[in-house]
Amino acid sequence: MQPQRLLIVDDEKDMLEGLQRVLAYELEGVSVTVSDDPETVMADIQQQCHDLVLLDVRMPEVDGMALLEAFGRCEPPPTVIMMTAYGDIETAVTAIKQGAYDFITKPFEIPDLLRVLRKGLERSRLIGENLTLRRQVSEKAAFTHFLGQSQPVRRLYQAIKSLANSDYAVLIRGESGTGKELVARAIHGLSGRSSRDLVAVNCPAIPEHLLESELFGHEKGAFTGAMAYHKGLFEQAHGASLLLDEIGDIPVSVQTKLLRVLQEREIRPLGGTHDFRVDVRILSTTNQNLEEKIKDRTFREDLYYRLNVVSVFTPALREMREDIPLLVQHFTRQVCDELGCASKRIAPEVMNRLVRREWPGNARELQNFVRRLVLFTPETEIDRDALAAVAEEPDRAAGITPFPGGIEEIRPYLDEKERLIDAFTDQYVDQLLRKTQGNVSKAARLSGLSRQALQKMLNRKGIDPETYRES
Repeated sequence: MQPQRLLIVDDEKDMLEGLQRVLAYELEGVSVTVSDDPETVMADIQQQCHDLVLLDVRMPEVDGMALLEAFGRCEPPPTVIMMTAYGDIETAVTAIKQGAYDFITKPFEIPDLLRVLRKGLERSRLIGENLTLRRQVSEKAAFTHFLGQSQPVRRLYQAIKSLANSDYAVLIRGESGTGKELVARAIHGLSGRSSRDLVAVNCPAIPEHLLESELFGHEKGAFTGAMAYHKGLFEQAHGASLLLDEIGDIPVSVQTKLLRVLQEREIRPLGGTHDFRVDVRILSTTNQNLEEKIKDRTFREDLYYRLNVVSVFTPALREMREDIPLLVQHFTRQVCDELGCASKRIAPEVMNRLVRREWPGNARELQNFVRRLVLFTPETEIDRDALAAVAEEPDRAAGITPFPGGIEEIRPYLDEKERLIDAFTDQYVDQLLRKTQGNVSKAARLSGLSRQALQKMLNRKGIDPETYRES
């Protein structure tokens, strides 16, 4: 266990030397440092870590109250006890209001000083334990949705913890379905900004003509339909983090304005006449090759370097095959809970097939595949028959060929959409009733539909569940 650290700042050298000798003896397990140079203390205040500070109020070079304020900006701030002249109660009260824990008046007796210092050290110890506990809870919460113990995943965990301790812009790169947004949320959740919610924007989902307004806000009357002031996402994320999801799809016209905001740390809403500062940490994700986009002049190189101060890569599922059994078991429990059905076991041969199978869509594709496995398995074990029923791509598994006559026979969109939906519904209901042997209540539970909704579907299709019952 590391010793607690006590710093004493006073301009009286003789008193400092005497206190250091006495306190080093009386306060067991406490490292005592003294300084008669408050200017040096002020200059090094962010580099020095102390649990307790005994600080004189009146010093010629730097006022003790200014040092008190500076200590309050440390992370975490130390417990500060002020030394005041006899009878200067007004100054002591002011110090307490500005963050001091306690005060002691000069001249003081050593037993009185020891009593005050021990109380301050105990407070610092409790605060330290509380901070450690909060960090542990925050870390557990931040990694709630992460699974895996393979080497690539462990490296990712370590990268997240390291990045959380900085305020650098982070570019999170990886294939689709590898959990890039989860990484961004974990970095924010472990950071000093976690007391405020992460603000996220899916860049491709917002039309180009609206994206600038969403990011930077707009004044009333800035454009047709701007009926009131709109707070942009940068302003909403002030003091927190902003996630720019799929940044590679942001239009070049908006890239230029985004670059300016990142450089100046100021925004100007559309239609506004004044800039104002924002304190925002930028987290970005992409599954694209931004370097190629820079060559194609569809992504600004200077913006790339602003966003890519630090990179983190999310591993693809093929790089962490040893974690697939863990993921499959988790997804199976999750789906059973969603459907309200009994838990299911994965047969060993099925698990082996899932581990060897290629998953270009990564964890998201695996999760959807497990959903189909559970859905079409009324028994307690997911076996080879269940795997065979859903092993093909969804369209082929349902017996649907999108364009059976070739591309030349493409029909109107709405007609083709209706045909595909009808074909899927027929095949789905047929498999569902076969698995449940015509038990409508069980079929409804497995499918996630209400019994009434499923019954209406059967009536509309003219399907009699009795024909599926075993004689």
